[in-house]
Amino acid sequence: MEHQETSSDRPCIFCRILAGKAPAVRVYEDEYTLAFMDINPSTRGHVLVVPKVHARDLLDVSEEDLQHVISTVQRVALAVEKALHPDGINLFHATRRAAFQSVFHFHIHVVPRWWNDGLRAPWSVRAGDPAEIEAVGALIRQVLESPPPA
Repeated sequence: MEHQETSSDRPCIFCRILAGKAPAVRVYEDEYTLAFMDINPSTRGHVLVVPKVHARDLLDVSEEDLQHVISTVQRVALAVEKALHPDGINLFHATRRAAFQSVFHFHIHVVPRWWNDGLRAPWSVRAGDPAEIEAVGALIRQVLESPPPA
């Protein structure tokens, strides 16, 4: 496992947890991933799932590690469902500070939800401008249809 330095020149806390150099309540581990309890839980049962190979965020994680992480996320969510019987489950990921990323090691939050648990949606639903939606969709589609760089 690679240990990456953060912008503050301190080792990544999730890499430290993976290396056994920082404490964590581990709930699941396999060859590629680790799931552990969030020490600042949004709700009871809040779990983080990380790849064992350091990747900064969704734009940096390998496709293979992403597949392993999402499989572990589902496994953890099924366990949370059986253990805690929540009314729902949210998955949350943030890439970059503007999207609320605070630990720069790719991770997905598995957050059990109960009616009236006090959590709110991170955005409000509002109608978009159809012309803008079409224009942005065309830009994204153009990038997706472009041949990959050699």
